[in-house]
Amino acid sequence: MLENRKLASTAPIIGDAEKPLVLVVDDDADVRNSISDMFASVGIEAVGFGSTAEYLHARAPDRPSCLVLDLRLPGSSGLELQAQLAAAGIRIPIIFITGHADVPTSVRAMKAGALDFLPKPFREQELIDAVSNALRHDVERRAAARESDGVRMLAQSLTPREIEVLRGVARGLLSKQIAYELGITEITVKMHRSSAGRKLKSVSVADMIRKVELLAL
Repeated sequence: MLENRKLASTAPIIGDAEKPLVLVVDDDADVRNSISDMFASVGIEAVGFGSTAEYLHARAPDRPSCLVLDLRLPGSSGLELQAQLAAAGIRIPIIFITGHADVPTSVRAMKAGALDFLPKPFREQELIDAVSNALRHDVERRAAARESDGVRMLAQSLTPREIEVLRGVARGLLSKQIAYELGITEITVKMHRSSAGRKLKSVSVADMIRKVELLAL
């Protein structure tokens, strides 16, 4: 187990919007303190909570983050919190820690989307590596979400016919094949494809296809 350290802060979650944050939920104050201080020593901010209820009452951070979550907690368990977050569409990466590990529980947690499952006692470097991977995962997820949101905004100006043409492009069809399917001329297809490309700010056909896939048209 990590060595005991001073009490971790449970102040409101604030800070640099792009600075990573580790959220630690464990009813053992010594574990919370040790983990929080360990991450502080490597330049990563951490905030501790003693229960799932305490965590849920905190304001969720709009910044790259991950959840270091004890499996057994007073009130709702770690697995129950994982299910609550999933139901609410909150996709924060989760690393489970537990002193009561068993294979069925770890499999259940991983199938539900947990990134890692560490039995206590664990080495500091194991947790640092797991959290670094989780934070990198969340940074990439947030970047992809921002891109998807941007593409959806651009797509609002697409006409129904442009969407039909884009679907054909995404399937790898030639303009003449799209024209045949839609019952329009090939030149009309090219006009719609060109217009859609400008609206989506596509720099190439590959970029257009990638954006169409983001839109799931």
